[in-house]
Amino acid sequence: MKHLFTSEEMRPSAKTIFFIKQLAYTYRAFKKNELQGVLCQLGSRTLTNKKNRKTIKMKTIVSPSLLSANFIDLKSDVEMINKSEADWLHMDIMDGVFVPNISFGFPVLEAVAKACTKPLDVHFMILHPEQYIEQTAKTGAMMMNVHYEACTHLHRTIQQIHAAGMKAGVTLNPSTPVSVLEDIICDVDMVLLMSVNPGFGGQKFIENTIQKTARLRKLIKESGSQALIEVDGGVQGETAPRLVKAGVNVLVSGSYVFKSKDPLATIHSLKELEQIED
Repeated sequence: MKHLFTSEEMRPSAKTIFFIKQLAYTYRAFKKNELQGVLCQLGSRTLTNKKNRKTIKMKTIVSPSLLSANFIDLKSDVEMINKSEADWLHMDIMDGVFVPNISFGFPVLEAVAKACTKPLDVHFMILHPEQYIEQTAKTGAMMMNVHYEACTHLHRTIQQIHAAGMKAGVTLNPSTPVSVLEDIICDVDMVLLMSVNPGFGGQKFIENTIQKTARLRKLIKESGSQALIEVDGGVQGETAPRLVKAGVNVLVSGSYVFKSKDPLATIHSLKELEQIED
């Protein structure tokens, strides 16, 4: 009896080979625990179908800002974050030039990276952040976030961050419109909107951030980008629900978390907020 397939016909297609390779890559990544950051980004989603309409419920990602922690006893605050429902830990690095303040540098970042079990969301408020990409990657940081206003060659910087094995975020100051991201939005993993002027914690929330979030959400949807939206500044019990309703995925909160009587409960309250997308 003749074979039904020739040896040429029995070869798997290019699509099949690609699929098998993707499965192998995913398995290796899982074994190395490299999916943690991806899972944190996705949060917990629920799909429902009512009259052919899909609704996505996405848990809010919470990233407490270490800038408001107790610097005399950082270890205790990091341990609190480890025990909490927080998804990430947000770290603001300032140079005193791009912003009118100096926070901490790589010695603190490296020490925290060793003690923290949560993915690090590192926000560079400095000039020439591209000079520190490799050093940041060596700490094991999950996200490197750079300011649009501080990068002359933003596309190149985003490529370099990805090449170093990190997710790439771009931050916009309050006065910078979201339209500047039209040519880069599909290349970034996250956009951080500053809802206060960068440099200091505990500032009053800038109301225009709600409308700005809606404009950014529209840009992301129309472009087909998968970028998350993060907001930093004045995030607390009153502003957080409005931000999530406007389309924010990631809430950065400093003083509201670290200065509260019960930080674990405060983080839980933020985590309970759900974003609903149609």
